[in-house]
Amino acid sequence: MGSMSIWHWIVVLAVVLLLFGRGKISDLMGDVAKGIKSFKKGMAEDETPAASTAPEAPRPLQHQASPAPEAEKKPV
Repeated sequence: MGSMSIWHWIVVLAVVLLLFGRGKISDLMGDVAKGIKSFKKGMAEDETPAASTAPEAPRPLQHQASPAPEAEKKPV
């Protein structure tokens, strides 16, 4: 009673085919495959330039001391 028999799966498959039709399902699966290929291609392109470029040496920042306003200065 808890498990699905082969007849349950055949009925589910028939309902899905009636709702979506054969053409829509194959088009959908083709679009999914194109999306996966595009994703993999994008990931491969992201890894290639990052490995070929050498990291740039860090440059020191030049700090400039700004004069403090007269109100903030306290007598000692």
